[in-house]
Amino acid sequence: MYQYSLPWFVSLYINSILSSEKCPDLEKRLDIIQVHFLYSLYCNVCRSLFEKDKLLFSCLLTSRILEMKKEITSQEWMFLLTGGMASGDDPPNPAKDWLLDKSWGELNRLGKIDVFNGIAKHFMCNTKDWRELFEALEPHKFKLPGPFAERLTPFQKLLVYRCIRPDKVVPAIQDFVSLKLGPQFVIPPSFNLDACYRDSSATCPLIFVLSAGSDPTAALLSYAAEKEMADKVAPISLGQGQGPKATVMINDASVAGSWVLLQNCHLAPSWMPSLERICEHFSPDTVHPDFRLWMTSYPSPKFPIAVLQNGVKMTNEPPKGLRANMKRSYGLDPLSNEDFFESCKKGGVFKSFLFGLAYFHGVVQERRTFGPLGWNIPYGFDDGDLRISVRQLHMFVNESAEGVLPLDALQYVTGECNYGGRVTDDKDRLLLNTILKNVYCQEMTQVGYRLSESGIYATPPEGDLKSYLEVIESYPLITLPEAFGLHSNADITKDMNGTTLILSSLLLTSADAVSTGGGGAGGGGAGEGVAAVVKDILKSLPPNFDIEASELKYPVLYEESMNTVLSQEMTRFNKLLDRIRTSLLSMEKAIAGLILMSAELEIAYRSIAVNQVPVMWAKVSYPSMKPLSSYIKDLYERVAVLKNWFDNGRPAVSWVSGFFFAQSFMTAALQNYARKKKLAIDGIAFDFTMMDHDPKKAAEEGVYIKGLYLEGCAWDLSAKILCESKPKVIYVTAPTVWLRPVAIVDIPPSKTYNCPVYRTAERRGVLATTGHSTNFLMSIRMPTSKPPSHWTKRGVAMLCSLSD
Repeated sequence: MYQYSLPWFVSLYINSILSSEKCPDLEKRLDIIQVHFLYSLYCNVCRSLFEKDKLLFSCLLTSRILEMKKEITSQEWMFLLTGGMASGDDPPNPAKDWLLDKSWGELNRLGKIDVFNGIAKHFMCNTKDWRELFEALEPHKFKLPGPFAERLTPFQKLLVYRCIRPDKVVPAIQDFVSLKLGPQFVIPPSFNLDACYRDSSATCPLIFVLSAGSDPTAALLSYAAEKEMADKVAPISLGQGQGPKATVMINDASVAGSWVLLQNCHLAPSWMPSLERICEHFSPDTVHPDFRLWMTSYPSPKFPIAVLQNGVKMTNEPPKGLRANMKRSYGLDPLSNEDFFESCKKGGVFKSFLFGLAYFHGVVQERRTFGPLGWNIPYGFDDGDLRISVRQLHMFVNESAEGVLPLDALQYVTGECNYGGRVTDDKDRLLLNTILKNVYCQEMTQVGYRLSESGIYATPPEGDLKSYLEVIESYPLITLPEAFGLHSNADITKDMNGTTLILSSLLLTSADAVSTGGGGAGGGGAGEGVAAVVKDILKSLPPNFDIEASELKYPVLYEESMNTVLSQEMTRFNKLLDRIRTSLLSMEKAIAGLILMSAELEIAYRSIAVNQVPVMWAKVSYPSMKPLSSYIKDLYERVAVLKNWFDNGRPAVSWVSGFFFAQSFMTAALQNYARKKKLAIDGIAFDFTMMDHDPKKAAEEGVYIKGLYLEGCAWDLSAKILCESKPKVIYVTAPTVWLRPVAIVDIPPSKTYNCPVYRTAERRGVLATTGHSTNFLMSIRMPTSKPPSHWTKRGVAMLCSLSD
């Protein structure tokens, strides 16, 4: 939906020449026009951008200007976006207890850029000073250690922050833009419908680009009343069969000088070409000057580009945060209707549950900002879900017997039908119902009942509608993770997601830099950098496995299913190694100019240049979210584990994360036990024992596994139970687990949390025929002293592979 035409751009520039301050001095006059036009461009583009993209646009403006002034090199710019290309091994991490290996690798690659020469060595000799930067609350405002504080420009300092504190890159970019262009470029102008109207004309449509929870209709009708056009607005909601009616309305309004509002254009893709033709035929000579065509649409590839380029585009997203969300909920119909609010026979019960429902609605929407920690899949819960739930709440409470609360019915219709109808992941459904049970419970009717651990959010005393709004107004503007049931570390995860989003978006807008000299590992252009990486990978790529030798040494046996697992894993890795080897050999020849580079190879080349795994490899690879440098190291480790199995027999403790298809390994363990005990395999399952060390001998029954990471919590080694995470520690290594096959009926009941295990940190996958996501591996029952619901709300899970 971000489409802008050259005539629109020229018109904006001419307007700046006419509107800016006049000055007889030519150089000063040119500077005045440049400053005026730059801010005018920012304001006009910003009003059509979603909130997540406004800082992105500011950063792009700043970087382009500094590139023109030769203050930023393409090499530095590509390092900010990608972290550089890895070639060769890095020295050992000197601060392994607090600095990630990924960050250390990036710091070494940064040192290959001339101005940063010696930064890794300085870090090794002054880890105490660098740790102060790492632990600072606002590291982007902290003075860099050693000579780098004075030597580096503000932009070059961003590259250091990317390596040491990637979670604070977004505020660092804000400070950078503010310093170079001014603070007005990081404070987007507030939504102004009148200004948008003034920029439009009878032949220039106005387009509201919608986002979840936004509905500009009320604001437009209110503005129409101000312009004395309230009785001249004709709204129509598009859909099947509404196109011809809309055409007639537009034709009539263009003659009469009234307004037409086309709602939900994205729902009428087949009529969009007709809309484009209608807009093309608008002429100032035939259209009434008071006529305006308003449209609302979610982003859609079917929306006419010509209409987008020539129209005035606007976004008006709902405010973020739990307080703003709850306040907005109480402004929706029917909650905002005082007659409805006071109409329930059991007013106190209804108002308490209504408050809880508004809190629940805010929580399930705002948890999306935490990525996979909030929801495996980000669902589009909207106002319609809340409205129907409110009406059902009113009905059930009104019709319930005295002293009886219809909790089960409310839990079902709200959690399984209204909101739950959108949920496709079974772990998300459990989370949704866990959050809802916190609200739809007997205690909700008691004044002061805590909805969050801190008690900031609690059931208020019964009152009128205004009193509930006053309570909501007293809540913090910035919502802490505890309001959503998450650990305080979740803020770091959210900040990291923000950094990943802005850098990946900037990378998409900088695709040309890959082929014009950006991204080299330490000098030269992209071609030299990619060539070095290709050569390095080919040099160290392990040979294919000998499948025949494996099947001879480990033949198919009834009593040992693991032999089959080994052969299957080797076959899968051979396919991946073949794909990597053949593509890199072809790429090496293409870079040298010996053969033409195919379209598929060119895409792979661009991926390598920005330290990403090529799509052609990913198609035959195990799931991984690692950058290319980490992916290659991880691949070598996986291959080495299988080679060790072939040479020395199956290890005592298996690295479950290293398998291509770990489900076959676990099925083989169950199958071995079932055949040994002569039991039906569907009658047995794993019981789980957490080990305090890695056993030296393989288990007689079942298997020992390692290589998992806990996210959202930590592990108490002495008590052998789940515990809260330490500050700033996002992932911890999970204990070695004994998967012990037992008859399902013999599994003893115990206080455990059913911890899901995912293959990658993304957690989401495709829904398989088993009913589980393809990213889901299994659930492990983890001992806990807290209720399982506590860890469910924390988003606790085990991961086979991290993203670094």
